[in-house]
Amino acid sequence: MLANRLKKRLRHLGKWARRTGTGAFRLYDRDIPEIPLVLDLYGYAGSDGSGSGNALSGAVVSGALYKRPYEKDAGEETRWLEAMRNATARALETETGNVIVKLRQRQQGRAQYEKVSGRGVIREVREGGLRFRVNLSGYLDTGLFLDRRAMRRMVGADSRGRRVLNLFCYTGSFSLHAASGGAVSTDSVDLSNTYLGWARDNFALNGFDAEILRPEEFFDRAGKRHGKPAHRLIRADVSAFLENAARAGTRWDSIVADPPAFSNSAMTRDDFDLRRDFARLLSDAAALLSPGGRLWFGASARSFKSTAGELETALARRFPRISVTDISSKTTDEDFRGRKTPGAFVIEPEKT
Repeated sequence: MLANRLKKRLRHLGKWARRTGTGAFRLYDRDIPEIPLVLDLYGYAGSDGSGSGNALSGAVVSGALYKRPYEKDAGEETRWLEAMRNATARALETETGNVIVKLRQRQQGRAQYEKVSGRGVIREVREGGLRFRVNLSGYLDTGLFLDRRAMRRMVGADSRGRRVLNLFCYTGSFSLHAASGGAVSTDSVDLSNTYLGWARDNFALNGFDAEILRPEEFFDRAGKRHGKPAHRLIRADVSAFLENAARAGTRWDSIVADPPAFSNSAMTRDDFDLRRDFARLLSDAAALLSPGGRLWFGASARSFKSTAGELETALARRFPRISVTDISSKTTDEDFRGRKTPGAFVIEPEKT
């Protein structure tokens, strides 16, 4: 059943991937209730526009087995999972070693970003003319959230001539789309040196220079103009960074906030919980927008249920006139069609 489903999905999605230049996409998402796997295909060569050769040559499937709601004998589970890996490899005409499956459970904090092995299977994948480095085995997540692809594309298309701030930037994919779209500058904030370094590598892959700065270095330079686009990666706690930016009077034309559901670190004063802290985060970020600016909000936590109207109400005390538009339906690409995807909103305040 799994092999047949994968062949059918690949026939459909392969055409779309070639047409759109998409080298990584969701191939299977628990389509068959008895097979609770999520499988993503990375390195689809047909996305490079060459139209020749084996599109699956060098491709790797990176997936997750979601924890079952009931106990299953460990040995039986191992044999079952091996059968699923073999079926996947057979359907895609590749080696079983190119099918990597990790166990995914409910995570807290940055656990979804932590290492699960000492080494990784590294690939470069294409997305709309850009290249990204992904680690398909070393981490629970690969460095590129596929369900945010369409939102990245929208941010990029809206970035020409704009100063862009990317909060909780992870590996910098939103920032890179903004840079490619003609942003005057991109500023990307995250606490992890590992992911800021990864973001710098992604910029370099696409011919952009980006430098990693401490917050004090960034604010010292923020008011200075440069003759070429500036792409800066700032290692900082987002809440503290927003406070410092408010004091410094720093402004951006576009701000992206796509935070994790929960985050904590020994380097922060407080933990971050999206359901509890979203209003403060969005309010502090929106206050840093220049006139006519836009705040792009990604509500990645599936437990986050607020509507556009509820977001307007939550922000109304600080912004009596504010517009919140739900763009979730526009941020669903073909490989996620018919599936539940994270919420997405555009927030445009009118300061008084």
